[in-house]
Amino acid sequence: MPLILGIVASGNYPRVTNSYESIATVTVGAGGSSTVTFSSIPSTFKHLQIRGLARVTGSVVQNGTKVQFNSDTGANYTYHTLYGTGSSAIAYGEANTNQSFMDKFAGASASSNVFGAIVCDVLDYLDTNKYKTSRSLGGVDNNGSGVIHLTSGVWRNTNAITSITLSPFDGFSYVQYSHFALYGIKG
Repeated sequence: MPLILGIVASGNYPRVTNSYESIATVTVGAGGSSTVTFSSIPSTFKHLQIRGLARVTGSVVQNGTKVQFNSDTGANYTYHTLYGTGSSAIAYGEANTNQSFMDKFAGASASSNVFGAIVCDVLDYLDTNKYKTSRSLGGVDNNGSGVIHLTSGVWRNTNAITSITLSPFDGFSYVQYSHFALYGIKG
């Protein structure tokens, strides 16, 4: 039977399995944080999922989040993104860069107390026979004038992923109460 995002087909009705397991959570404290790192990731899952609810400093409506695996800051990443605002759609990408991209969270110019949400899957994080890929979906509702993003990335490295570091672009920080969770997905 196929396993698709935690649902296993059983007869004519799907049943939910316990496919997701919490590995770690981070809630940003007073003063904010320029990075969030998940380290010592266990090697007991097939895929990983990052869920984030965050806001960043800086005078922007939304700000992207960088993703780096195993502290690799070399030009070993490529990403593509598509986003829409309700009135326009834009696509872009970057190759041979020092980070992947995990969509955008709300910035300081967004409506007061607005946070953005992201779900990012990191596929086959242990497979040492291929590069690692990620895909994320995120959005910010700025009181009716928000944006939604769909992003994919590749880390051109065959090492198993043991740590993930997230940080806002442009030197900004995550504000207090920003929350991140890392889940393992069973195969």
